[in-house]
Amino acid sequence: MSAIISASILAADPLNIGRDAQLIREAGADWLHVDVMDGHYVPNITYGPSLVAALRKQTGAVLDVHLMISEPDRYIRDFAQAGADYITVHPEVCPHLHRTLTAIKEAGCKAGVSLNPSTIPAVLDYVWEQVDLVLLMSVNPG
Repeated sequence: MSAIISASILAADPLNIGRDAQLIREAGADWLHVDVMDGHYVPNITYGPSLVAALRKQTGAVLDVHLMISEPDRYIRDFAQAGADYITVHPEVCPHLHRTLTAIKEAGCKAGVSLNPSTIPAVLDYVWEQVDLVLLMSVNPG
């Protein structure tokens, strides 16, 4: 197993997202990490599917979409159609995590689960076979 660097585009210039994505890749990042925040689950607001679609047109890099949103099930198909390769969700907002992960897979993406610092890893016990990625948060989201 080798390390994968998935660098966030959160600090990128939104007017030059393609350029900044290329700079991130040239700096050695394997994947591009897209932090999606809705102002509900977390206090900040960031990107939607349209930014993922714009990135997909600009790069062939793996797009690692991290949904920090209250109702991720409502948007899985939109992000998948926009070009996400991985979609990662938080179990705290997925009352039926196995259904959410199934929906991600059915949409053609790989499924990830994000664990906040206080999330008990045992939440993965009943979905482990569906999980392609575990994102360990070092801080609380947002």
